[in-house]
Amino acid sequence: MLAMAATPNHADSADLAKPLRYAGFFVTEAVRTFRATGSVIPSSPALAERLTRYIDQRDDPSAPISILEAGSGTGPVSRAIAAHMHDGDTLDMVEPHGPFVEYARGLMQTDPDLARVADRATLHQALVTDLGTDRRFDVIVSGLPFANFTAEEVREIMEYYFTVLRPGGRLSFFGYLYTKQVKSVIARREDYLRQARSSWVVDEYVHRFGVDTERVLANFPPAWVHHLRKPAD
Repeated sequence: MLAMAATPNHADSADLAKPLRYAGFFVTEAVRTFRATGSVIPSSPALAERLTRYIDQRDDPSAPISILEAGSGTGPVSRAIAAHMHDGDTLDMVEPHGPFVEYARGLMQTDPDLARVADRATLHQALVTDLGTDRRFDVIVSGLPFANFTAEEVREIMEYYFTVLRPGGRLSFFGYLYTKQVKSVIARREDYLRQARSSWVVDEYVHRFGVDTERVLANFPPAWVHHLRKPAD
């Protein structure tokens, strides 16, 4: 089980559970690490529900599954994952940003859904590609902001996902609607070209492995969710 740890230089987890304190904490940390978070607003419950779709829609409802969450942040999607986990399911949460990791550790004690699965959940402070390839997952939920990464970084992450996914496993990830169009107007040329190249890599994987795409308007900003499946053979 994950031990609770105090968040350095921040209010404790009980205080941060209060909406205004939590919002202030997230905004402060997101602004400091915008390239890694991609937003200053946490994912909405509607977005979290769509990202966790294949934790419920599994091929064998009686068989436990292993789940990887990449970019757990302050836990809005983690909580949705935990709420849908069955007996025997396991969860690996990966988050590189220290204050978010400490906050998530506190949530493992204070949030009812996460506390229920705390003995089957492991929180890693790391880049997801540093987690290693000696494990396999049935479902990967990715909250990483691909639009903020280079094409090379996106390809490295996608290759990692499809290495550790079991045959037939599912990957769900999201991006924000119209970001490329907005950047074409307001961003510097090099920023727009970097995002365009990254989106080409995302599109390549979606075309090869995509099984569904959903729009989630009940999020700020509105988002799309892509669901991909690794071939079974």
